[in-house]
Formats: sequence, structure tokens, C-alpha cells
Amino acid sequence: MIHVFKKEFNGFLHSLIAYLVIGIFLTAMGLLIWVFPETSVLDYGYADLDTLFSMAPYVFTFLIPAITMKSFAEERKLGTLELLLTKPLTDWDIVLGKFFAAFALVVVALLPTMIYYLSIVKLGNPVGNIDTAAVVGSYVGLLFLAAIFCAIGIFTSTLSNNQIVAFLLAAFFCFLMYTGFDSLSSFAGSQALLVKQFGILYHYESLGKGLIDTRDIIYSLSTAGLLLLFTKVVLGSRLW
Repeated sequence: MIHVFKKEFNGFLHSLIAYLVIGIFLTAMGLLIWVFPETSVLDYGYADLDTLFSMAPYVFTFLIPAITMKSFAEERKLGTLELLLTKPLTDWDIVLGKFFAAFALVVVALLPTMIYYLSIVKLGNPVGNIDTAAVVGSYVGLLFLAAIFCAIGIFTSTLSNNQIVAFLLAAFFCFLMYTGFDSLSSFAGSQALLVKQFGILYHYESLGKGLIDTRDIIYSLSTAGLLLLFTKVVLGSRLW
């Protein structure tokens, strides 16, 4: 797995993808937090990072599929996947190596946003007047959300040798998993809460309150794990 992880992560760093993803994400978040009057914390008047944590999932809906779309699709198209499968690696080594490489790139993109947190801490009146527990919980939620999105992207990349198709499928399923169940809950009547709990948004908002609930952690890990299992099954079927 480590060999695949290093290969994939170095591949990101030696291509434009990593720098485009990080640059677009930080630019978009910076504009939303500091510049655009509708979302600017300077105009809002409260020392918080709600803009970052409310908008980042929608940005990730497109950026993470852009990272993962070539994970298997490109290798299938170029014929290098068969070569990879002949190496002394298990299917899980390949799947997890590619997953953790994509997830690591997302973490790298998130790290500079700590500057936004430190800036708002200094801008608070008094200094430090910010709900740090909620910020920590939101970051944890964002990492779990990113893990699920990466798992979705890795899975959809096994379904086609066309990167654009893999990207569109991943973006659709990420959006569906994030907000779809919340929207469907309005038609569920007395079962609305149960339907909401199947979606990411419910658990993401729960973590954002600053309370790390084991149910939210179990949901996130089991959802990502199930998607990776699906990926392993498709890879193991050798249907290409």
C-alpha cells in the first residue's frame, strides 16, 4: 500500500492537478470569507468560520472528483492497470493506496485555512472570542466528509475508462450523498429524521456543533469503508 500511496501522491505533486486544486480551493474560500460582501466575515460582524464550513463541502463536490477521476480510469485507458495488478500487491493495497493519496492531498489543501482561523482569533473582540470547539468539530466533520467524497471518487473511477464520465458520476454522487437525503426527508413524514441520518449533511452539521459523537464517526467510517469495499469488488472482478 505504501508503494502505491507514494506513487499516487508524487504523481499529484508532479502534475498541475494538486496545485490547481489547492489554488482554486484557497482562492474560492479566501474570496468568500474576506471579499464577497454577502459572505464576508468582516461585514457579518461575528468572529466565526461558518462561511468556510458551509461552502467547503460544495467546493469539494467538484474538486475531489477532479482529484480522483484518473485514479483507475486513466490507468485502464493507458493499459497500465494490468501492469500494476501483476505486481506483488493485493487489491486492497491498490485501493487504499490510491484512496489515502487523494485524501492526503485534500488535507494539504485544508492546512493553509488554519491561517483564516488564526486571523479571526486576532480580529475577535476581545481577541480570541471564537467558538474553538465548534471550529475543531467542523474541521473533523470536513475531514470525514472529504474521506467519503474521496471514496466515492475512487469507486466511480473504476466504473469507466473515461475520466470525464468518472468525474461527472463522482460529482453527482457526492452531491446526492451530501444534500440528497436531507431533501428527500421532506417527503418522508414521520420518518424524516431517519432519512436525514442516511445523508452526510446531518452528521456534518452534528460535528460542527463541537460535540464529537461516536455515531457520526461510525457513520463516516462505515460509509467510506463500504464504498472502498465496492471499489475492491469491481477491481477484483477484472471486468475490463
